Amino acid sequence: MPLDFRALPKAEVHVHLEGCIDVDQMVSLAEKAGEDLPRPREQLLQFKGLADFLAFLDWTCGLFREADDVAALAYAFSRRMAAAGALYADVIVNPTHWAHWRRDVPGFVAALDRGFRDAERDGLPEVGLCVSLLRQQTSDEALELVDILTALRSPRVVALSVDGDETAAGRTGPRFCEAFRRAGAAGLKRTVHAGESSGPEGVRDALEWLGADRIDHGVRAVEDPDLVKLLVDRRIPLGICPSSNLTLGLYRSLSEHPIELLRRAGVPVSVNTDDPALLRVDLPGEYGRCAETFGWNAEIGREIAANSIRASFANSDAKASMLAKAAAW
Repeated sequence: MPLDFRALPKAEVHVHLEGCIDVDQMVSLAEKAGEDLPRPREQLLQFKGLADFLAFLDWTCGLFREADDVAALAYAFSRRMAAAGALYADVIVNPTHWAHWRRDVPGFVAALDRGFRDAERDGLPEVGLCVSLLRQQTSDEALELVDILTALRSPRVVALSVDGDETAAGRTGPRFCEAFRRAGAAGLKRTVHAGESSGPEGVRDALEWLGADRIDHGVRAVEDPDLVKLLVDRRIPLGICPSSNLTLGLYRSLSEHPIELLRRAGVPVSVNTDDPALLRVDLPGEYGRCAETFGWNAEIGREIAANSIRASFANSDAKASMLAKAAAW
């Protein structure tokens, strides 16, 4: 009998709010805004690569022009997490994608917080916000965002992040190191997209220049045995998104994906969805596909879930409670 990964207590630590908008909501908001769809509805989620994917995110997020729509999206995200059996989520949000909010980060965070608070009052999972830089931004823009977040002091904001196309942006560690240093000094965690479109050097950059507490993706670290040992020794978690890596052409099949090699080497890996609405995946399905491909049993399922909880930016009491529930599954 297949394992019930929906019932497995776990966290999700690598998921983008921009990738959690379903087609019905896109179409409804486009009609409301008087905007044409960029391509026929039945082809909306067909992407030609990472650049096309990121451009589509900009179009989708540009449809959110009212605080109530942003709050409703936050609530819907919490409902998605509950349906997946996640007890907590760190959700990444990048203000540069949201045309009507990129110059009003405090208002954007307030609208998201309202939706998440309403969800939590209704018994849905707690959510932490990882506010992200885009790799193409300047060092001054990065410092400006950190200053805004530091002044805001919102308990909802748990981390500074950086995401986007590593290949197009080039090396970003030296450019953003001061922003990440200030974020850490202000009590924010630091999470970095690396080792996806870049090789293992991107992961080293994230560790050495940005002080990353967690790496989003990080799969290409497997190409550098010394880097793998460093991740193991420092207990740096990787938030891995198998289907996303396949969809964007990083690997040809799940059997070629290095998540199991990294896990066996002792790297704290977790399973995540990245952009579940756009990729048409969910968290239990990702666990199930990995279990089928790599022969994961219940013990390994608990290990992966525990990794996700420890890698999360939830508070220590919440982590202890979630770990106890995962151990009892």
